[in-house]
Amino acid sequence: MPDRTVFFVSDGTGITAETFGNAILAQFDFQPHHVRLPFIDTPDKAHQAVRRINHTYEVEGKRPIVFSTLVDMEVLGVLQAGCRGMLLDMFGTFVAPIEHEIGIKSHHRVGRFSDVSKSRAYHDRIEAINYSLAHDDGQSNGDLETADVILAGVSRSGKTPTSLYLAMQYGLKAANYPLVPEDFERRQLPPALVPHRKKIFGLTIAPERLAEIRAERRPNSRYASIENCRMEVAEAEAMMRRAGIRWLSTTTKSIEEIATTILQEIRPERLSY
Repeated sequence: MPDRTVFFVSDGTGITAETFGNAILAQFDFQPHHVRLPFIDTPDKAHQAVRRINHTYEVEGKRPIVFSTLVDMEVLGVLQAGCRGMLLDMFGTFVAPIEHEIGIKSHHRVGRFSDVSKSRAYHDRIEAINYSLAHDDGQSNGDLETADVILAGVSRSGKTPTSLYLAMQYGLKAANYPLVPEDFERRQLPPALVPHRKKIFGLTIAPERLAEIRAERRPNSRYASIENCRMEVAEAEAMMRRAGIRWLSTTTKSIEEIATTILQEIRPERLSY
């Protein structure tokens, strides 16, 4: 059973509240029950949220932890006045001191996606997602010159989720290309990738883990056999060393860790560091 319920209350999607809250909660060894309450943008909705939070307190006998990113002071005031949980107002904690320090009033904008129609960065992100989907698993070799990064590695080494994460989180055009037995026989990078060597980043994985992942998809196949996985991983790593390609093992790393390492190595021009 979870030790406690945690609410993420936001006037937008709740992604910011949940991301920040989870980063804090990760420091503690317990498993809370998560409840996201998005689009709490009127006093009436705030009263409904308060009733739900307080009901949880009465049922569980423990104060819920409430992460809030509410911007509207009237809506936030409803929570502050009636909530029986431990209320952590993240904007109040961080925005107000920064306003005081730099002498500039914040926009107090409701939701990070409230003005997407005017946001160039948002449209760039959509374009990047479409690009990454079109260039997934070597489906297209066209316009690789416009890619910010090209991920290369054996099948099921984490290329697709990483490329989509880079597109969705950072708006980067991330293509990914599988290394296949024909490439190992030639002992060379696929011809389509050679002109774009500087953009390539390699992903590898422990053969044992690779065999487990492949067996879920194609059990009892040569594709998933440990012998084949060992051969493919060894050949892929040897190829990347010969070609001078930067690479890392995804075996024990999260998508976020993989993406951060890639960004630090590739350092796309459109991002600031």
